[in-house]
This record gives sequence, structure tokens and C-alpha cells, in this order.
Amino acid sequence: MEVELVPIDWLKAHEEIRLEKALELARMTKKWGCYTKPLLVDRVTGTILDGHHRHHVGKILNLSLLPVILYDYLDDEKIIVEPWPNSGLDSLTKQEILDMALSDNLFPPKTSRHTTEWKAPPINISLEELAKK
Repeated sequence: MEVELVPIDWLKAHEEIRLEKALELARMTKKWGCYTKPLLVDRVTGTILDGHHRHHVGKILNLSLLPVILYDYLDDEKIIVEPWPNSGLDSLTKQEILDMALSDNLFPPKTSRHTTEWKAPPINISLEELAKK
């Protein structure tokens, strides 16, 4: 798994965030002076699979780049998507995730849950590096 830096504007959310959580994470990220975990992203569309709050933190901190791991979302059978309990959905497909990200709408927070066999590696990428244009 290779961590890459991509333009924040290329990334697309598919669900809303909880603003209080994003503000707290922004405070912690600023205190740490770095990102400690990459976002998981579809390499074709820029859809965020995991890391919506970290993406919003990047916007709050006016960053230009974010650390991501890119995946072939539709083709990777090791990535499984399902609705969170109490989301109101009985099922959810990868295509529905991508369609939502490419639309002008967002699912509510905690609608989708992505599971995989792997874990994102810990990182230490400075906010200074992520702020570069």
C-alpha cells in the first residue's frame, strides 16, 4: 500500500460528516502538526471510501493536498460495503456509493461501512507539506 498526496479538490465525499467531530479532529491534527492516517479513495473517481472527517479537516485547515491510498474500488473484491445498522438501508452497493459521490447529494453520516482485510498504515505527513500549492 503506497500513500500518495492528491489535490484536496479532486476528492469527492459520498456522505455527510458530523461537524463537531471534524472540528475536534481539526484541533488535534493542528496540535500534532501532521496527518497520522491516510484516506482510502477510489482511484478512478476520487470518491472517499474512508476518511470523510479527515477530508473536512483538510478544508478547515486550508490544505491543498491530502494523503491517500488509492484503490480500484469496483474491481477490488476485498473491499466490502454495507449499510451501518440504523442507517435505514437494507443494502448498499459500490455503484450507489460512486453515484452519490458524483451527484450533488450526500448520504447522512454513518450510512456506509467499508470493510477490508488490510489496515491503513500509520503515517506522519506534516501540515506544512500538505499546505503546499
